[in-house]
Amino acid sequence: MEAFTVMTAVAAPMLRDNIDTDIIIPSREMKTVSKTGLSAGLFAGWRYTAIGGREPNPQFVLNQPAYADTKILLGGSNFGCGSSREHAVWALHEYGIRAVIAPSFSPIFHGNCIRNGIVPVALDASAIAAIATYVTEAPQVHRVTVDLVRCEVTAGADHHYAFTLAGEAREMLLEGLDAIDLTLKHRERINQFIEQDRQRRPWIYS
Repeated sequence: MEAFTVMTAVAAPMLRDNIDTDIIIPSREMKTVSKTGLSAGLFAGWRYTAIGGREPNPQFVLNQPAYADTKILLGGSNFGCGSSREHAVWALHEYGIRAVIAPSFSPIFHGNCIRNGIVPVALDASAIAAIATYVTEAPQVHRVTVDLVRCEVTAGADHHYAFTLAGEAREMLLEGLDAIDLTLKHRERINQFIEQDRQRRPWIYS
């Protein structure tokens, strides 16, 4: 998994509450069980003019030239609610999204972000609205910085917001670790336990 420390990028506002996983990746677009091949279906119901089609809807924010190369989404409350499909995060990541800033997240979606290299940043709705106002003035110039080292979001000179992320989740993102890699950081202690246990209960290891 790619590590995340500090990123400054174009941010796209989607200030709607309850953007669920079926909006992020409709079930009809889930044609693979791997993490690749899903980005074309990202936000398909909003992104294209017809169901199943690929003609871009010019009104959709990610189709607008001003938001080219978006890597940060500004969302509403309960982002990622609905089903537990991990495909939603896979599609976001393959598209290039590395951070989602929202007032709150579905717990399962939040965990899926952590395990797939996307930073879920929780900020007050008023802060996100202020960032969105700043961004929409000139999206390619008014970029947003997500600093996971300092746990801070910055947008221009006037917008600085601190956020929190649980220690283990932050560690995984900062170091680019999945759950197995995180466990293996304690390999020495694990091996010590196994050796001690082998001496106490040798019959278990026969």
